[in-house]
Amino acid sequence: MFLPQVNKTIARYHLLEKGDKVLVACSGGADSMALLSVLLELREKYALRLAVAHFNHRLRRAAIEDEHFVIRMAQEFGLPTYIRREDIRAYAKANALNVEEAGRERRYEFLRETAGRVGASRIATAHTLTDQAETVLMRILRGSGLTGLGGVAPCVGGLIIRPLIEVERREVEAYLRARKIGHREDETNRDLRHLRSRVRRRLLPYLERNFDPKIVSHLGNLAEISREEEEVWKRSSEAEAKRALFREKGRIFLDALRLSSLPPALGRRLVRSFLSAVQGDLRRFSFRDIEAIRSLAERKEATLPGKLIFRRENGLISIKERPETGGGYERAWDGRKDLKIPEIGLSFSAKKIRKGQTRPPAYDDERRALLDAGKLRFPLLVRSRRPGDRYRPLGSSGRKKLKEIMRAKGIPAGERDRHPVFSSGGKIFWVLGLPVAEDFKLTPATKQYYIIEKFEFLFS
Repeated sequence: MFLPQVNKTIARYHLLEKGDKVLVACSGGADSMALLSVLLELREKYALRLAVAHFNHRLRRAAIEDEHFVIRMAQEFGLPTYIRREDIRAYAKANALNVEEAGRERRYEFLRETAGRVGASRIATAHTLTDQAETVLMRILRGSGLTGLGGVAPCVGGLIIRPLIEVERREVEAYLRARKIGHREDETNRDLRHLRSRVRRRLLPYLERNFDPKIVSHLGNLAEISREEEEVWKRSSEAEAKRALFREKGRIFLDALRLSSLPPALGRRLVRSFLSAVQGDLRRFSFRDIEAIRSLAERKEATLPGKLIFRRENGLISIKERPETGGGYERAWDGRKDLKIPEIGLSFSAKKIRKGQTRPPAYDDERRALLDAGKLRFPLLVRSRRPGDRYRPLGSSGRKKLKEIMRAKGIPAGERDRHPVFSSGGKIFWVLGLPVAEDFKLTPATKQYYIIEKFEFLFS
């Protein structure tokens, strides 16, 4: 049943097209070796060109052995291999992330960068239906809403694909045994200090034994239903946000009267859109925080994480003060998701284009930056301007004060704080409305373009 089900999944979600170049994320574990093997079996059917990518997190002593195993297996199959090693613990500490979040962030950054560099049209990861069930259970335990219950999507942006998402881990293991395919075991999967390990080794088997042997399938169905219903809700909440949220003099307001007229479910989504617009993300906000805003009475205040104080006055809810920022802002950005900067009402997107793949867009300092991707170091830092900022604009003979460049460019003093400063490795490479830095410009040696585009902030 394994191969037929994978074929059905690929067809159902249109995961592959003939002639695709697929970068296969391979840890050396059972799931990823099954993924690599099944894509090799399907290579002729889809005229696939395959390559292998391995990310060494440097978290375990055996990590280098896993890396060597993947290289050896890829060589046996005659496939090109791309490797990156990174100290994830150090990255997690520097960016205030837990190790799991840091590993996922850097791993996907590596996969996207590599796919762009080698011209891969798909990145295949080895998530299974059992992984899906574990993810849904973990999110239930953490109090997730419908968005979180959607779990792991079979396809993300037409780039990341998960052909094994509808087969259980036991089917993967049976497939490997039948074909005598070797794999590596990650000992951290047995470490019960991690929530996923406890869910995998204790909770899920307990539910299968004592409640329903098909619990994995049921949780997979729940994820699918949640994703589909979330799409419907998303359209409704976006339409409502356009009616109930507005910006005035740099501040964001929520129409409290309209909010109170909505059903609770839609009202909570509107509050989430409001908080996302104010803060840029929802990571620190709980269900209780959402309800505090939704039920805020006239001339009353609510204090949320990050010392954010919201007040309802004259039928409008807005943020009262942000003492921790002092009016400035600073964001670390990996370039994968759109960057929202509510303080200035702008968002930015980024993409990489391999040289020769397509023609880059025209230069436009007011809207975009065209840069040499190979000269950037991630995460990028995007912040408000500071006294003494200097950089060397394109074509300039040396570094100049940002204040003087803005004055020469004719940017009014009152508008200058809406021009964010972008830096990499401690060096400014672009300021919105000004030329990119000389050190980061495109040259004949450029292999990949990095394009940053501005667009007005959208409530969502």
